[in-house]
Amino acid sequence: MTYSMVSFNPDDGSLGFASQSHFFAVGSVVGDAEAGVGVVVSQAFANTDWPHEGLALLRAGATPDDVLDTLTSADPQAEYRQAIVMDAGGRYACFAGTGCAPHTGVARGEGMAAVGNMLASDTVCTAMLATHRASTSTHADRLVAALLAGERAGGDARGSQSAVLKVVGPVRDERPWRHVLADIRVDDHADPVGELRRLLPVHDGFRAIGAALFAPPLVIGDASGIVADRARETIAALASAAIGLGANREADLWRAVVLLRSGRVDAGRALIDELSAGRPQLAEFARGLAQVGILPRSEVTR
Repeated sequence: MTYSMVSFNPDDGSLGFASQSHFFAVGSVVGDAEAGVGVVVSQAFANTDWPHEGLALLRAGATPDDVLDTLTSADPQAEYRQAIVMDAGGRYACFAGTGCAPHTGVARGEGMAAVGNMLASDTVCTAMLATHRASTSTHADRLVAALLAGERAGGDARGSQSAVLKVVGPVRDERPWRHVLADIRVDDHADPVGELRRLLPVHDGFRAIGAALFAPPLVIGDASGIVADRARETIAALASAAIGLGANREADLWRAVVLLRSGRVDAGRALIDELSAGRPQLAEFARGLAQVGILPRSEVTR
């Protein structure tokens, strides 16, 4: 009931997958990826244990072929399922049981594979693979482009409902959640892949915002510890994020905060004034930030 693209990016070592299904919240059941470990996708009449068990086996050193052998041999209903298992180096193995509902497909390339079932066309998987292979964009963009190609080739025979995208980095440590590069779910939508494509630049913009918000001392902590070069890089990144976010001014708001905290008072005040003209509540919000010590009180209240 799903089609998925799994791939490895040799340029940066990232791993990822993207899936679409006529099923609510496919991202909650279809698979998972862990930085420096691998990706496991389970679909058709999916065994939702396989992604978790498969990643544990990869973490312990099993090969993708060994993982699939272990998972399928322990499951009496394996013939109704499909799976892709990829390790941190891009080596992978695919499984497609004989009980999966047609059209079914498996398309293989170096460091990438597409698998689908209940498809409207037997060309869906080959179209996904060809598009992913030809793309020169970011890893996340290539995965979404592959899903779009699958939709154009017919997609799921039952229609579209949900989609998921996840990309992780190559670093393996005790905090894999710190190395998630993209993680977007569309749980219920008339055009879930199109919505995934719309959300991707929003996701990228908020990654830049998060890098400022959650890394002292740019926004929180002692502003005297701000390094000028880092502040300039963050201000530029937030300005770029603002372009991608369009009418959403969140990046500009925190750019103003970093400007003020790093001593670029005139530019920061001008941006606060511009934002407040469009949304008067932000003037009071800025005063609130001054009250808790995030902004210099003298520059906000004067």
